[in-house]
Amino acid sequence: MPPTRQHIASACLCAISLLPLASQAQVTVKPDGQWRSLLTAGASLSSGNSNSTTVNLSGETVKASETDKLSMNARALYVKNDDSESEQRYSAGAHYQRDLNERIFGFGQFDALRDEPANLSSRYSVGGGLGYHVIKRDDLTFDVSGGLGYTAERYLAPEIKDGVSRSRYNNTELLIAEESTHKISDSTTLKQKLSVLPNLRNSGEYRAVFDGGVSVAMTKRLSLTATVSHRYDSDPGPGLKKGDTLFITGVSFRVD
Repeated sequence: MPPTRQHIASACLCAISLLPLASQAQVTVKPDGQWRSLLTAGASLSSGNSNSTTVNLSGETVKASETDKLSMNARALYVKNDDSESEQRYSAGAHYQRDLNERIFGFGQFDALRDEPANLSSRYSVGGGLGYHVIKRDDLTFDVSGGLGYTAERYLAPEIKDGVSRSRYNNTELLIAEESTHKISDSTTLKQKLSVLPNLRNSGEYRAVFDGGVSVAMTKRLSLTATVSHRYDSDPGPGLKKGDTLFITGVSFRVD
């Protein structure tokens, strides 16, 4: 069977896995109630036997106090290879966390995604639950959390879901996550997060998301970043691969 456009798009994204989807450089977080932001950009151009253009833009802003934290982010990826049509990914999200005591916190979150290579016209997810601060130090944090979420998807082309061709699909999910930050030195910070979302509508189906990255400060405001991002869907639809992996590089500008 000849490769479909989705096959080609997925292969291109894996092949350019040295290109950015969403940088994970760390925005400054201080418990003083002030907004702080981080803007990241990356690009890659190639010509010769193959021509390709990739542009990545992302932004994150955080406001934190001694007991709560609100963070928001937005990301965009543009990919153009040879004479093929361009492919885009756009995402945005918000996460609110409030400590109930020294160890336990509650959270609520919202995420939106448009992913053309994955045939997603849109995916909207909301969720909330409780978490636990396993480690909470200035140089190291480690949290685990769990809760419930709801996801609504629309497709660019109809997909087979539950044996029926559908243009949209909604389901309830469990939310299970762990995340940590590591201050390796005064200039180098590591951050990672793994989320697993079992589908409560269809037993055995699930999504998983992993983001991990390192940020190395060049100046007070500029940093070099490198991040790996993996998205897994146990039932992505006909002609689509279950996983997309990208390795991310970029330059970040801090607004404190």
